Amino acid sequence: MKRFDAEQVAHKLASRLRIRHLTLLLRIHEYGSLTRVAEIMATSQPAVTKALLELEDIFGAQLFERSVRGMTATPLGLLAIARAEAMIHDLEHLARDMEASLSGYAAHLHIGVVPFVSGKLLSAAIQRTFPDGGKRLTVTIHEGASDQLLQQLRDHTLDLVIGQASAEADTKELAFEVLYSQQPRLIASRRLAAQLTRHKLDWQQLNDLDWILGAPQTPIRDQVSALFLGAGLIPPAPIVESYSSKLIGEMIVDSDSAVSIVPADIADELVRVAGVAIVPYRFAWSLPPVALFSRAEGRKREAETMFARALHLVCQQTAPYPLP
Repeated sequence: MKRFDAEQVAHKLASRLRIRHLTLLLRIHEYGSLTRVAEIMATSQPAVTKALLELEDIFGAQLFERSVRGMTATPLGLLAIARAEAMIHDLEHLARDMEASLSGYAAHLHIGVVPFVSGKLLSAAIQRTFPDGGKRLTVTIHEGASDQLLQQLRDHTLDLVIGQASAEADTKELAFEVLYSQQPRLIASRRLAAQLTRHKLDWQQLNDLDWILGAPQTPIRDQVSALFLGAGLIPPAPIVESYSSKLIGEMIVDSDSAVSIVPADIADELVRVAGVAIVPYRFAWSLPPVALFSRAEGRKREAETMFARALHLVCQQTAPYPLP
């Protein structure tokens, strides 16, 4: 068997591979039809076929299986597609960096944020990223679930992700730094909180209230279910499933029957901006710690490094349960 020479292959890719090849690769994977790709790219099918043959010659192997059902990527094709997506996203980020630089800013970052991360903390970190450089950072915030955001970090859609470092998180190809821990808090309207505080917490009474919770199979939802099961009760079905702090605050402050469990820092924010109250009860469990995720490979941009440093500093100073 001929020995694989990675250095020689890398040189061939660098000298022959073009952006149009990457675009073609992604289009074929997306549509699975050379005819459809030709229509989308406003060219002829023979031209697309020729370009694909050229692309496979560059890689020295077949990238797609042809069948009556269409074009299906080979294992090597899937690897190439993943890298092509990352390179296209990097080019898009370069364009945003150029836009930021020409507008007098330092750089642009795409940051993924899971629900229940304090907006006050995030704002402070962004503002402190370049404290002495005279330039500011521009940022696009992408909100979503951890698994979705971490995949977008791997494919270079995102530069960084602020998420929860749980055992379920897929950290393949990623590095992370734990920032702070979160403790759960029970919140209600001021009147309801006063009523609940007069006596020992009654789980049957809580079960009869209107719960606002996040999606199933998330840390808080699982722990809430465990609390009621431990008390011999069927967990309540929430009247609303949402991670929107604003919605949770508005629904609770206007109701004397609605409750929710959120992280302590989010509860403090809702006390300040929405007028809810915290029921003084300490749960015997903690939420997964909040962490900053980045890609393990590749050189870190200055903006990413500076933001990570600022975020860590802000967490040390203002997070409710900072790590030493």
